[in-house]
Amino acid sequence: MEINLSDLEPRHAHDFLTSSIVPRPIAWVSSINKDGQVNLAPFSFFTGVSWSPPVLAFSVVNRSDGSIKDTIKNIREVPEFVVNMVSVDLLPIMEFSARSLPYGTDRHSIKGITWIPATRIKPYRIQESRVSFECTLERIVTVSEGPDAGNLILGRIEIAHVHDELLRNGREVDWLGVDVLGRLSGNRYCAVRSVIESGKK
Repeated sequence: MEINLSDLEPRHAHDFLTSSIVPRPIAWVSSINKDGQVNLAPFSFFTGVSWSPPVLAFSVVNRSDGSIKDTIKNIREVPEFVVNMVSVDLLPIMEFSARSLPYGTDRHSIKGITWIPATRIKPYRIQESRVSFECTLERIVTVSEGPDAGNLILGRIEIAHVHDELLRNGREVDWLGVDVLGRLSGNRYCAVRSVIESGKK
């Protein structure tokens, strides 16, 4: 079957993509506005881009009324952010942070996490996140305009944080120990419980 995604209603195109591009890690992004108010929001269109320089990317889709989300607003004001990785135990808090909260209230409204200062940038990071990346904005690539249009955020990793017990050989992360949460579609998620190792050397 061939499907022209441009012919589908936006929500149906969303459902097709999120159920076929799986699993996806979640970028739990903390940002800050010029007044020092914090925002924390999860985005599952997220990946690495390059390692020299180290750059990652995540996508923020406009609201259904065409307005931009708080994360975009903050990053335009203060071009820095932290990507906190989400482990399985953080699922309930992460889902709560995806709700619509009054602008600038996230730091006091989201319970169960510990906000700690970043090392090199202004936004806070999440202590309970087993791996996090402090980033400065490389660029925002706007894809179309209006409702459901995408905004691709490219961030240069200035410094990474990893819990001590999860670092191997000074350079590799114990991904089983990170217990990273993968996004499927809707309210469905997955965890790394089975590993396939090829014979390739």
